Amino acid sequence: MSDTTKKTVRVTQVHSPIGRPADQRATLIGLGLNKLHRTSELEDTPAVRGMINKVKHLLRVED
Repeated sequence: MSDTTKKTVRVTQVHSPIGRPADQRATLIGLGLNKLHRTSELEDTPAVRGMINKVKHLLRVED
């Protein structure tokens, strides 16, 4: 893998954060998601994977 091609992961919010703990809502915002069916393309790093894992029940993840 060269420096110019960074791996990305695409996440789409498919469930509402209503009734979820505040830290899960903040994690969604940190991922760039705040409304249903919004999609964000993020760099595939361990930190991002940890955030995705925390709210995986609210997301659809595509590699």
